[in-house]
Amino acid sequence: MTTTCHRTTAASVIVGLVIAGAHLIGATSAHADDVKPSVPPGTEPSASAPVPIDSNAPGLKMPQGGTLAPIKVLDIAEVVEDLGGEQRRQETNQTVMMALQSEVLFPENSAVFNAQAAARIQAIAQEINTQKATRIRVFGFTDDQGSYEHGKELSKQRADAVQAELAKTVTNPSVVFDVRGYSEDYPIADNSTEEGRKKNRRVEITFPRGATGAAG
Repeated sequence: MTTTCHRTTAASVIVGLVIAGAHLIGATSAHADDVKPSVPPGTEPSASAPVPIDSNAPGLKMPQGGTLAPIKVLDIAEVVEDLGGEQRRQETNQTVMMALQSEVLFPENSAVFNAQAAARIQAIAQEINTQKATRIRVFGFTDDQGSYEHGKELSKQRADAVQAELAKTVTNPSVVFDVRGYSEDYPIADNSTEEGRKKNRRVEITFPRGATGAAG
């Protein structure tokens, strides 16, 4: 299978953090209350700084009296997507996330599996067994076509179907599933194009990486 691989290097992440964190003392910044998070709850970056960092250290101060905002350390993510974008794998130092486009699992506007869906999900379940994961998130998403409430119901039904199939193969009896449907929230592509909407119609399966590392 042909894949495209996009890697984020540690150096570029560090540079991005410094630039993003810089601000001038006394400068105003935009702020909005009750803003919806940019990622579903429970999927926020989990990396921590390997060493303490003092944002007031002389070597980190900006010109004209500027200082750094509080340091944030982001997970370094490696993303591998198949040529058609039907399946996407994202790995950080903490988690593995597998995203499957809805079209490869379900008929249009349906939560009933097609003939190929079970095999795809069982392969992911086997990796979950290898990683010895004890907590699995299964999140469903739709595009912005149709009503929000219909999208929420459909995305939850699809997530439920994937969870039920995973449970047939995952062997850990103490595993905990977190299953949610988010409708059109948290798009990963532009909903104004069919290509973008296709990417947004997806089910994501996320689980912690085990001590054995990622399966090959």
